[in-house]
This record gives sequence, structure tokens and C-alpha cells, in this order.
Amino acid sequence: MARLVLKFGGTSVADPTRIKNVALKAKAELDAGHQVAVVVSAMSGVTNQLVEYCRQIAPMYDAREYDAVVASGEQVTAGLTAMALQELGVQSRSWQGWQLPILTDDVHAKARIKSIDGDEIAKRMAAGEIPVIPGFQGVSERHRITTLGRGGSDTSAVAIAAAIKADRCDIYTDVDGVYTTDPRIVTKAKKLAKITYEEMLEMASLGAKVLQTRSVEMAMNHRVRVQVLSSFGNAVGSDLPGTLVVDEEEIVEQEVVSGIAYSRDEAKITLVRVADKPGVAAKIFGPLSDAAINVDMIVQNISHDGRSTDMTFTTSRTDLDRAVQVLESNRDALDYERIVADKGVVKLSVIGVGMRSHTGVAQRMFQTLADKGVNIQVISTSEIKISVLIDEAYTELALRALHTVYGLDATQ
Repeated sequence: MARLVLKFGGTSVADPTRIKNVALKAKAELDAGHQVAVVVSAMSGVTNQLVEYCRQIAPMYDAREYDAVVASGEQVTAGLTAMALQELGVQSRSWQGWQLPILTDDVHAKARIKSIDGDEIAKRMAAGEIPVIPGFQGVSERHRITTLGRGGSDTSAVAIAAAIKADRCDIYTDVDGVYTTDPRIVTKAKKLAKITYEEMLEMASLGAKVLQTRSVEMAMNHRVRVQVLSSFGNAVGSDLPGTLVVDEEEIVEQEVVSGIAYSRDEAKITLVRVADKPGVAAKIFGPLSDAAINVDMIVQNISHDGRSTDMTFTTSRTDLDRAVQVLESNRDALDYERIVADKGVVKLSVIGVGMRSHTGVAQRMFQTLADKGVNIQVISTSEIKISVLIDEAYTELALRALHTVYGLDATQ
């Protein structure tokens, strides 16, 4: 017997029929002898509609009231799911974030979880009841409803699993696991049976949409085993049909490269001929940080005369216009010649914990791209990741070539 937290995303609870399907899956796990808790998102599209209502009423809305509005989507789904379970003869009730409580900080619209009291729902689970908990929401110390930001339901589920010491947290979504790369682009992409927390964290932060970054961080910190599987294709009770996200020690033989991620939400900015003197980087990136603009890859090129430098960095496309505006407003202090902005770039990242013990991974990546005529604009690395910035037009070509050269293609 295992203690399980089952989390269902918006597409999994998109309408009453799908909610009934969720109830059947939860009941099947209960019937198999497991203790079960369910965490649900709002129905697909509901949160977007609630956000739009807020904007129509007050473009500069009060974030506290925004949270009160958008948290209602998950509340509706939780109540309906509990009803569906009751109709199947299962003891069930819904629990709102403030009833557990899921205690968060006071940063409305993107709160962070501070603690969860899981004692009561653990007792209910042990007694054969299925608690249904809305994801995405909590309560501040001032007794105001808070929300965790986009993707917060995954974070809620993992945090609840940690609080009740669950054996596993199953994330049901519209994909049947984690693939070596995007199967919509690379038809030979294969589903991974297991992936490490670190690899999944890199993939999530680099464009893979399977799991939200904060949920992976929490799973890694609390060593919560997470399984990604589909609400529509995976059979309940089968032998781990999705992908397990686990500690590195659970994977016996590591592949050198586990996956290749890509992100189209990239923009490149180059400041041409910035004065080359101490403190220039702080003058550039300080104002960007103050404006809450995240900067990723950074390259600095020193001119031959040693008096100026070209500074290139990347940010998200949505932040590009604001970043340029901030830099232009600080032009006198920065003393650059001109700004060159480019939205037509993509970041490709090769990921794998096996890189720690193998050489030549970067060289193979660079040579493969060169053979395909793909120019690398920016490079950044970490212990288990190599990222390059390339022209967006070469995304599919580069992705397929790298997937093949690292031996990731599925064999038919």
C-alpha cells in the first residue's frame, strides 16, 4: 500500500465528463489499496477568463482581490471532483487552501509556500477518505487568499506530498511522460522511463512545458518522487506507465545526454562599443534587475584597442521592449554607441547528468551544428547542460541533428 497524491491539470478536468474520469482514476487507486489525495487545477481556460475579468474591471487591479477572484477556479473544480467521487460511493470532501492551511507569504499573485499542515488530511486518507484540494492557492498570515502564480498547482501537489510524506506524487496532464525532446518536431523522440531531478529542472527551465520549474525544485529539495503521466492514455494500476522524476541514485546507468530542450521565448540584445572600464557590467545589469528583467546568456567581446567592448545578452521576448527602454534611459551613464535587438533567435540546450563523467559532449554539439551550417551566436554551460543561441530558422534542423548524434532516436 502506498500513499499517493494525484494532481490533475486543466485539460484533465476541462468538463464534467473529464472530472468523472478523474474520479474513476482516483477510485481505482483507492480500490488497489492505496491512500489517495487529489489536487486539481481550474478547468481549462477558466483562469484565463477570470484574469480577463479582473483586467476589464480594473487594469491596475488590487493583487489581493485578484487572488480572491482567480483562486475560485480551482475551488469549483475541487467541489465538483468531490461530488463525482461521492457519486461513485467514495468518501470524499473538498478542502480549500485556508482550511488545511497551506500557509504562504504575502506576495499576492505569486506567493511562495511557507508551510502546510497535512495532519488532518493524512488521517482522513488513512481512514479511506479521498481529500480533494485545489491547487494554486493558499492563505497568508493575514488570512488573505493567495495564489502561487502560473503552474502553481504542480507546486501545490508536490508540497502537499512532502507534507504528508507521500510515496509518490502523480502529475496527470495531456502528455504521457517526459520525452528526450519535443515529439512534435522530432518524430523519433522517445519517452524516458526515469529522469533525475536536476535534469528535469534544467529541461523545465529551458523550455520543456511538462512540469513547472518551482514544482521540480520543491520535489528535489524534499525528495518527493514525481511521476508524469497522461489523463487520457495511461492505464491506472499499470506498472509506472509515465516518467518518474527521481534522485540520481535511483537510475543505475546514466545516459551521457538525456534530452534536448529548446526555447523560442528568447531575444538577444547587443550594446555596441560600451566603454571598457571597471563597473560597466554592474551599470548595465543593475537597472535591468531593478526593473525585474531577467537576463540569461552573457557574452562580452573586448575590442582590439582595449577601450571599448560589445556586450551581448539574452532575455525573454516579452521583456525585450522594456529592456531596450531601460537601457536607452540610461544611455548617458552607459556610454554605448548603439543597441542591436534581435527576436529571431532560439536557445537549444543539451542536458544530461552523464556529462559530469564524459568528455567531448560540447565538441560534438558544435561540430554537428557546423556540419549543418548553423552558426552559434552565444554559448553558456553548466555541469549538466550546454546551451547555444542560434537563428530561429534553424530550430528544427538543429534539434533533429543533435537528437540523432547523441543517440537519442527511438528504435522502431
